Amino acid sequence: VDLGGITIENDVLIGPGAYLISVNHKLDPQHRKELELKPVVIKQNAWIGAKATILPGVTVGKNAVVAANAVVTKDVPANTVVAGNPAKIIKKIAK
Repeated sequence: VDLGGITIENDVLIGPGAYLISVNHKLDPQHRKELELKPVVIKQNAWIGAKATILPGVTVGKNAVVAANAVVTKDVPANTVVAGNPAKIIKKIAK
């Protein structure tokens, strides 16, 4: 689902079954069939775990790790680990 655009920089790891979604529908029932397009950006050396879901408009920062099964609803800062639903920072990575 890449109509909104998906950018994957160098040295990114993406686990099996991960979803990168750049398309959504509007909440208003009268406009629900209309699409909202927001790009997904995965920065250099990030790691997206198995079955993680990255939602529209999210940027995963450089060297960040998204844990398996995480649902990422907002940007992930560089050098952090996020996990859960919705994903939250659980650790900072030493540079």
